[in-house]
Amino acid sequence: MLDFEIQDSSQNIASYQFGPGVYLVGKGDQCDVILNDGHISRVHAELVVEKASAQLVDKNSTNGTWFEGERIGTLPLKPGQTIKFGELSFRVKSVPKDELVDFFGGVDRTNVRSTVIQQSEEIVELKRRVHSMILEYLDLRKRGNLQEMSADDLRTEAVKATQEIIKERVSTIPEGITSKELQRQVVAEAVGLGALEPLLDDDAVTEVMVNGPDQIYVEKNGEIELAESRFTSTSSLLSVIDRIVSPLGRRIDESSPMVDARLADGSRVNAIIPPLALNGPTITIRKFSKKNLYMNDLLKYGSISKEMALFLRASVIHHQNIMISGGTGSGKTTLLNILSNFISPTERILTIEDAAELRLNQPHVISLESRPSNAEGKGRVSIRDLVTNSLRMRPDRIVVGECRGGEALDMLQAMNTGHDGSLTTGHANSPADFLSRLEVMVMMAGVDLPSRAIREQIASAVNVLVQQNRLADGTRKVTHVMEVVGFDGENIQLKSVFEYIKKGIDEEGKVVGYYAATGYVPQFYRDMIAQGQKLDTSIFEDQEVDVAGLDQSWN
Repeated sequence: MLDFEIQDSSQNIASYQFGPGVYLVGKGDQCDVILNDGHISRVHAELVVEKASAQLVDKNSTNGTWFEGERIGTLPLKPGQTIKFGELSFRVKSVPKDELVDFFGGVDRTNVRSTVIQQSEEIVELKRRVHSMILEYLDLRKRGNLQEMSADDLRTEAVKATQEIIKERVSTIPEGITSKELQRQVVAEAVGLGALEPLLDDDAVTEVMVNGPDQIYVEKNGEIELAESRFTSTSSLLSVIDRIVSPLGRRIDESSPMVDARLADGSRVNAIIPPLALNGPTITIRKFSKKNLYMNDLLKYGSISKEMALFLRASVIHHQNIMISGGTGSGKTTLLNILSNFISPTERILTIEDAAELRLNQPHVISLESRPSNAEGKGRVSIRDLVTNSLRMRPDRIVVGECRGGEALDMLQAMNTGHDGSLTTGHANSPADFLSRLEVMVMMAGVDLPSRAIREQIASAVNVLVQQNRLADGTRKVTHVMEVVGFDGENIQLKSVFEYIKKGIDEEGKVVGYYAATGYVPQFYRDMIAQGQKLDTSIFEDQEVDVAGLDQSWN
């Protein structure tokens, strides 16, 4: 049972008790708790009472809900709290309690609260009205010409229309937004990427996740947080998705409700719409860094050790076939880009991807991108088709953005037939898991090969495995560097060269650890030394090593 009282400025107190359910708080007649105060919205807040907890949710009220001097969005309730609604005080006396949690132990989330306030419903409704008027204005003034206008010209017309509409037809602009910002947001939603634009312009944001028109999350500094921005409607969000995928010759509709695409800057986009997405149209954007990253950057962020970097540089230069494994968002593609900087500018490189995002700095690069089926279900060109075709294009190196299926067989065959020094990535939680997944991917090619033959092929093709992980604190690190040393009996043999050793978690929740060499000198190093190459083997000495900066020659 949730037990609370509300006190007004005259010290009058009203007491309430609610069992499990959802209750509205505000000055409207539909509310379960009716508040008489000039600063209260018609539906100001919502009380969500469950069997073992309760929380208060601000319903985008004009003047807000306040706790300990901060405007709140959602607040888990606990006894003794005082929340302010205008001049009214909401005091929590008791909240529902789960005796089993007390007995067995559990996570106390009562001190966790969101301080992100999304735009009020009043602002969203105004944006919705102006947006509608803009579309009507453009349709009347520019009928028949809109399809022929460039993106810049269309935005110019939308700006003119918005300025005129706000000046002539908007009498009052609510608190929380200026006329200039209203204009920017409406124009972005009418002809641009809407609520996504400021997030894509923010260099601190690395990922954007849209869960329907009313909820956008972003990743900053390895942590996910709710953004203030939101779309005015589902149709507006669908229009933005269409603007992203249409220039690429792709489509998204009820018959084809999922699509992979990219933005002009190379950022990777995945969109999925109803009926598959129950929350509404959903977009996930993996932003691509605006600046080219180099090995120095990984060292600066502590994502790799100097000794690891030296070994990987030598591996690329001496044409070792390298596969990078890791989980989603662990930084595999970033590492692949960085390692590609060590490829000689005299070599011919072919990159193959689902959505082109690799940025190689060499002069002789041919980029290939797969293509989905058209509206008639024809015209699909897969990654495997491109890998097969690439062998006829005289490549010195083949770089596949990610192996996901049957193309793994063609990639292994390319590595085994004179295309040494190829690179690719794949999803796995450890190097051993990646080898198992690679075997499954080869089987997906539909070729009837025994497991032993597949493993022998993998062992002879792959030279170096690099594991990139995203740790619990959001940091990304190279956790394993391993050499594939051969095939013994039924299994592929791996030797660990470097590891990241985790020691624990510090007081700030950061993972504490160090990089270490195992003492093993890779076979290809020994072979190169035997051929007269001068290579430094001291980097493999069995000792803890610190992350150190490298000079600009690494770039």
